[in-house]
Amino acid sequence: MSANSFGSLDKLQVGDRSYDIYRLDAVEGSARLPYSLKVLLENLLRTEDGANVTAEHIRALGQWDAKAQPSKEIQFTPARVIMQDFTGVPCVVDLATMREAVRDLGGDASKINPLAPAEMVIDHSVIVDYFGSPDAFERNVQREYERNRERYQFLRWGQTAFDEFKVVPPGTGIVHQVNIEHLARVVFDRNGVAYPDTCVGTDSHTTMENGIGVLGWGVGGIEAEAAMLGQPISMLIPRVVGFKLTGELPAGTTATDLVLTITEMLREHGVVGKFVEFYGEGVHALPLANRATIGNMSPEFGSTCAIFPIDDETLSYLRLTGRSEEQIALVEAYAKAQGLWLDPSVEPEFSEYLELDLATVVPSLAGPKRPQDRISLADAKQTWRRDVQNYVASVQGAADEASNESFPASDSPAISRDTNGDKPRHVDPNGSSRPHNRVPVTLDDGTTFELDHGHVAVAAITSCTNTSNPYVMIGAALLAKNAVEKGLTRKPWVKTSLAPGSQVVTDYYERSGLAPYLDKIGFNLVGYGCTTCIGNTGPLQPEISKAVNDNDLAVTAVLSGNRNFEGRISPDVKMNYLASPPLVIAYALAGTMDIDILNDPIAEGTDGPVYLRDIWPAPEEVASIVESSIGQEMFAQSYADVFKGDQRWAGLDIPSGDLFEWDAASTYVRKAPYFDGMTAEPEPVTDIHGARVLAKLGDSVTTDHISPAGSIKVGTPAAQYLQDNGVAVKDFNSYGSRRGNHEVMIRGTFANIRLRNQLLDGVEGGYTRDFTQDGAPQSFIYDAAQNYAAQGTPLVVIAGKEYGSGSSRDWAAKGTALLGVRAVIAQSYERIHRSNLIGLGVLPLQFKDGDSAESLGLTGTETFDITGVTALNEGGVPDEVTVKADGKEFTAIVRIDTPGEADYYRNGGILQYVLRNLIGK
Repeated sequence: MSANSFGSLDKLQVGDRSYDIYRLDAVEGSARLPYSLKVLLENLLRTEDGANVTAEHIRALGQWDAKAQPSKEIQFTPARVIMQDFTGVPCVVDLATMREAVRDLGGDASKINPLAPAEMVIDHSVIVDYFGSPDAFERNVQREYERNRERYQFLRWGQTAFDEFKVVPPGTGIVHQVNIEHLARVVFDRNGVAYPDTCVGTDSHTTMENGIGVLGWGVGGIEAEAAMLGQPISMLIPRVVGFKLTGELPAGTTATDLVLTITEMLREHGVVGKFVEFYGEGVHALPLANRATIGNMSPEFGSTCAIFPIDDETLSYLRLTGRSEEQIALVEAYAKAQGLWLDPSVEPEFSEYLELDLATVVPSLAGPKRPQDRISLADAKQTWRRDVQNYVASVQGAADEASNESFPASDSPAISRDTNGDKPRHVDPNGSSRPHNRVPVTLDDGTTFELDHGHVAVAAITSCTNTSNPYVMIGAALLAKNAVEKGLTRKPWVKTSLAPGSQVVTDYYERSGLAPYLDKIGFNLVGYGCTTCIGNTGPLQPEISKAVNDNDLAVTAVLSGNRNFEGRISPDVKMNYLASPPLVIAYALAGTMDIDILNDPIAEGTDGPVYLRDIWPAPEEVASIVESSIGQEMFAQSYADVFKGDQRWAGLDIPSGDLFEWDAASTYVRKAPYFDGMTAEPEPVTDIHGARVLAKLGDSVTTDHISPAGSIKVGTPAAQYLQDNGVAVKDFNSYGSRRGNHEVMIRGTFANIRLRNQLLDGVEGGYTRDFTQDGAPQSFIYDAAQNYAAQGTPLVVIAGKEYGSGSSRDWAAKGTALLGVRAVIAQSYERIHRSNLIGLGVLPLQFKDGDSAESLGLTGTETFDITGVTALNEGGVPDEVTVKADGKEFTAIVRIDTPGEADYYRNGGILQYVLRNLIGK
């Protein structure tokens, strides 16, 4: 431990313990910085080495110009890395493969080891196969182990083979809730040094930790691997948006309503690549759980983080969740000594400012396919009637009570553009033409009903966003209690599920006596994991699925999650809505979106019609039960042996040794191909000639579109591969669960059932035109890519705005690279996916302002040449490159934003860069 050039090393006395700290006030200008930049400044002070981090970097951050555009690169070294199993399995595969690559190049394989704590929570693998019964949880967990035994054995091997790597076994909780309830330190104490807890994760919702003052965000798996191996994260000093909160939430509104309002505001404002920081008197009115909910949905805003400073509420939460008094004292003393304690009377300097009076928040939903598309609950019925016209081939039937309904006026018919690139089409802005297609259904138990457009096929209390929040969870349970007492239950066509973020939730449900009411209306415990929010909804009942698909019904899902992208929730569901847990239950009782849920009866009870207002719990009752039902001992008991697991986990047979013994027959875990043929020195960067377009895509193409995590459809290349390797259809599992097998994932790239490749007319799914064949016939994207590879033809992808939004999914970039895509040309990118593309050696290019594929007349049938890329060989980064597409020529912006990213690209990817550095040392 040594002082840096600022002489900032000092002592902090807390009780009878003394800690070394790097004082921020040693840097001129630090006092005026926002909380988030103070944390970054401490990081630089502590890691200054004269090379990666210099005194110039530190001064640049201290003298931060709030109004300037980001231009100064710094190197951020997170204190730890957190993973979930879908993204974490490929990380461990890559680390195991890197060990072999180091050995093959003459290095020491044991050097491939996490240098900072790396923790994984297995939460993405449980699927809702069973629901609505007391044994649903046990049966789902048993099925989970049957499906994922190979993966779990591999992860248990990793836990023994790598230092500083720990695994939280299945059935414990969702990664982000486990993180804030147990794993997050807030202030680290390591080797006698105290410093802010910072954490990057392989899931975009890592930002939930921002709610307790921990700076961190989601990164791609490959970037996380580099961070584990001691590689700092290269970033530009960001702009920071100050979001002032005033007032208090009105009765009847929830944290979900608040976060959907904030999402809408920040998406409209534009915060991609920026930090968002909350301040003001209204922060004090927000329970920690609400802050965590807001931080969680930072990816939906597009911001890098959405952080709250440390205050008394933070300490109360740490105490509630069982942190030691010594740790809590350290957090308080450190935050106050370093100016990291929230003072509502002080307004830090920000780049941009927004303000929200919490009293103006109203009950809301978001949908039918983007989190930022907030809908006031009062307008939900009319909005659904308008939007459903985009999902139904022909409007059947006339309006129900059309003359009595209204919608915000418009002077002309609205133009609706599907976010995945459909051509605009006119729809009825008043939502008055309500389509009907009533289909009779008989279930195997004899239950009969009619299924129609808008019927709620899935109602799921799911996801880290809301199940971590006791106020909305108790609210949901009380609503269930009130509904049961009035004789209500779910409609028979609704698949209901309850998947809490941690075991503490079911503990306080049991203590409060509310669990039986949830069970009675079908919201039985199905698992502790992400479930429906990541597409692990499981199948609908066969009779319902058949009716939906045979009759092209636009049925809906209502979930308490953070993502509602097309094709994500269920292959049978076209329209997905985000809502608070109480509203999820209300819509399960109503059974349809075609209802004015504030004014129409939800259902007929034992004593007549029941309205939402009749069963909605009073906020005072919710608060009282939260106060009386949740205690510190619950958290202490749940996390006492959090890494140990149950008998299933402990009983797994695992291989031993520093190098993994790959099974050539495995369809889950295979040695990664990224280092095949890698040389000790990188080859020079080359221009791109004779490239063909693999896919031409529209706006808001998400990583779900590029690399789906849901079911594997029979007849697709991925399904054919599995069947060729002896896997029965019932054992396909999901794309997410097979991320340790690149053969499956390559075949699943661009395979989302809702993807619309504009090279084809009106076709959905993973298809393209194959220009290697006469007539350029329709082909699976994977098959076409293999044909192009056989001819040595490089590939490009053309896209619109917000390309790669959504999950941090590194396979969206890995699959793109392994298909042979050399460059992507888009109108704009989401932060993580752009970074991931560079990390895999794919060149992200951006159309100039005002340019697009349409304005330039690009059809996707052209042959592309991209020149000027070779300027990277000279050590710098060119601002632009020249693109020629047959007779068309234009310049595109090179979106390699930092010198560090340029190093990664020159090496063919971030892992190759790290590997060569390790061998060089």
